[in-house]
Amino acid sequence: MKFKDALTPQEKDLFKQAIGKVKPIVQDKITPIKKQLQNKSLKAAKTKANSKKQQDAEFYFSDEFEPNLNQMGPMKYVREDVDSFEVKNLRRGQYAPDLILDLHGLDQQTAKLEIAALLFACKKEHAKCVCIVHGLGSRVLKNKVPHWLVQHPDVMAFHQAPLEWGGNGALLVLVELNDRFADIL
Repeated sequence: MKFKDALTPQEKDLFKQAIGKVKPIVQDKITPIKKQLQNKSLKAAKTKANSKKQQDAEFYFSDEFEPNLNQMGPMKYVREDVDSFEVKNLRRGQYAPDLILDLHGLDQQTAKLEIAALLFACKKEHAKCVCIVHGLGSRVLKNKVPHWLVQHPDVMAFHQAPLEWGGNGALLVLVELNDRFADIL
């Protein structure tokens, strides 16, 4: 049974009296104009912005570069323009990592891309300290990760992580946050 059939004729008349005179709506057959050209230019702009973000996230790390890092004791590094006290704060655990990257099971190429993406994400998330867990294993990533980090301009300092963040198998990294990425994001 349909709804209009559920009402009696008296109920229908009572409804018409309550509503009064009503003009039925006439559907005009005008369809909206599609702005295909505007959509294409918008898509092109989004694609260009995404490729710029992707390019920034894919920082190139060289495997040939061999920095002069301390071979004795824990792995540590501080950029020339940064106070050496920051490394001491990292060692003491004064900085808690905002982001953690686990590289277990990754090959060198994938690990490089992940580190570059992490450092880009630091800008986006305003993360000043991150933890990169490279593990011990065959010591390939343990030896390569510090060499890659030294090459990145935003890495201020790093130090072997305290035991609660991974000890010998991890690095705490202090990242410089600039406002130059505010326009991109």
